[in-house]
Amino acid sequence: MSNKTVLVTGATGFLGRQVVKAFSFRDWTVRGTGFSRADGVDILKVVLWRDAEIEKVLDEQKPQVVIHCAANRFPEKVDADPEGTRALNIEAPRLLARLCAARDILLVYISTDYVFPGRLGEAPYQADAETGPTNLYGQTKLDGERAVLAEFEKQQGKEGLGVVLRVPVLYGPVEEGGNRESAVNCLMDVVVGSMPARAAGDGEEGKKKKVGMDHWALRYPTNTEDVARVCHDVAVRYLEEADKKSLPRVLQFSSEDKYTKYEMCQLFGEIMGVPLDRIEPNTEGNDPKASVQRPYDCHLSTKALKDLGIDVSTQDFVGWWRRECRAFRH
Repeated sequence: MSNKTVLVTGATGFLGRQVVKAFSFRDWTVRGTGFSRADGVDILKVVLWRDAEIEKVLDEQKPQVVIHCAANRFPEKVDADPEGTRALNIEAPRLLARLCAARDILLVYISTDYVFPGRLGEAPYQADAETGPTNLYGQTKLDGERAVLAEFEKQQGKEGLGVVLRVPVLYGPVEEGGNRESAVNCLMDVVVGSMPARAAGDGEEGKKKKVGMDHWALRYPTNTEDVARVCHDVAVRYLEEADKKSLPRVLQFSSEDKYTKYEMCQLFGEIMGVPLDRIEPNTEGNDPKASVQRPYDCHLSTKALKDLGIDVSTQDFVGWWRRECRAFRH
């Protein structure tokens, strides 16, 4: 698939960087869009809800594929800025879909497992299962999905060019944002930060506040490098298919590694040789008063990808972290 061009939105972000690498490694011409970290060369500065800016980049770069990674993906930040989030998570993909459909460009929209309610006993969710987000973040991503698919449906014969790819919580290599880029990576900071002060004993330094860590909701941490590879494989599969309308429009990818946040902290503690004395498991579930209500288990079925012949294997969670931390303890 050389001599193909892909445009990656959010290309400087946590997932976007790996998507850029995955396509570049396979000899695609890769262009990205960004905003605060755009260099104006490989990463073009684009406001994703401005028609003229999107039209300009599509017409100048002429991509066959757009991978739409840009989003506000932190539930608490979504609640703090609902208007800005709707612009980025709903209106931007709607506009992008309309302009891609008009140009016969394949669009892969990255969505989330949080479109599902995650009630006890319902997972794993098939791609066509009934949705029901528990928080505003999940709702904006579901509305984004619907907007994308609707725009391709409006233009006759273009339905098969709009694809949704849902993924769960992600982990992987970080850059400028450090471990804060990921709800999984940041747990390593919590674990390391909970280490006792040196020889503090019972002094004030030794009395660090206890940290309550969720030991209720089930998560399926998936590596950004694996998601990026799947984005590439989906793009190739859909471009090769003459009858794109015969292909599924909603796909899902997830690891099978299952942990609560507390269990991830336990693993990180073991890898780093750090006691978890100050981290306490919280099995109470959602605080009814909290603005963000999280689902219990949104495990995604990968059946639709498997049916397309796409490899859904993932890196081993513990093995990746051991390599990342250069901690080869037994």
